Amino acid sequence: MHLTFDWGGAFRRSRQSGGPAGSDQASRRRSWKRFPYGDRIYRYGGTALKSNWARLHRGDREAYPSAESLDALLAANPALLPSLPPVAVVVPLLEDAWRAYHAGDFADAVDRGLAAGPVGLVVSARAAAVYAAHLEEDESRRLEILRDVVESCSSLVQLAPNWANAWYVYGLALGRFSQNISVVHALARGFGGRVREVLQRAIDLEPAHADAHVGLGVYHAEVIDKVGVMMAALTYGARRDAVAEHFEAARALHPQSPVVLAEYARSTLLAFGLAELGKAHRIFDEAAACQPADALERLDVEWALGETE
Repeated sequence: MHLTFDWGGAFRRSRQSGGPAGSDQASRRRSWKRFPYGDRIYRYGGTALKSNWARLHRGDREAYPSAESLDALLAANPALLPSLPPVAVVVPLLEDAWRAYHAGDFADAVDRGLAAGPVGLVVSARAAAVYAAHLEEDESRRLEILRDVVESCSSLVQLAPNWANAWYVYGLALGRFSQNISVVHALARGFGGRVREVLQRAIDLEPAHADAHVGLGVYHAEVIDKVGVMMAALTYGARRDAVAEHFEAARALHPQSPVVLAEYARSTLLAFGLAELGKAHRIFDEAAACQPADALERLDVEWALGETE
């Protein structure tokens, strides 16, 4: 399975023309593993995507693709405008990219998002990051995907500094990349502080961003787990109480989200260990009982079920 993908090149191409990535990269993505729980169950065809959008995007508050939402995005981030293909082309591409993402067809989501130019990079990068973190089994290929997504998102936030989800996906990719190179190594390279800054920027732009709160809760928990409570607080500003604060904020914003709950349970174990084992198991039970609305939620429900067996 060959997963190499030139995100930097794709970003440059999307700025220049909005065209899809080259056929060689698309061919490589076709070898990505399929979503293991069926390819039709989370399809939101036709008007179903718009009807279910509020539920699907309660965590990230992304606006539904439309001429109006694009106008608002461009008004806040005018540097995106020169790279924007015609709106009549972009809107259907974004809709289909999100349909593919929610269905677990992550390679197709990447392709369609890239075809929309830089305004499609949030869905493309998110699809690639979720695929790498949840489905890619080869460590070197996982790292390669995440590294390239980090670089792509670093460029995107320069073009779109007022787009909350550009910052969120950047933080998501940074966090996942840090996990895969070991948190200690990541902290030594300064990634920890960058993850916190990037995710906080997403919350500053969108205070109701539950997913960014999840990312910050995970950050605090993983630093504590790796360097200990005292050093985490003194050196990196990571605190146990911040773990609960961010996850409770996320749970209030997005109740019954298996993504929020599964990460909350795991982070509780990382930050508190056996002292909060019972709490962590109760939260895993809550996550396992959730009704997933899309592929990512299904993956986290299955994860939680595995923890409760």
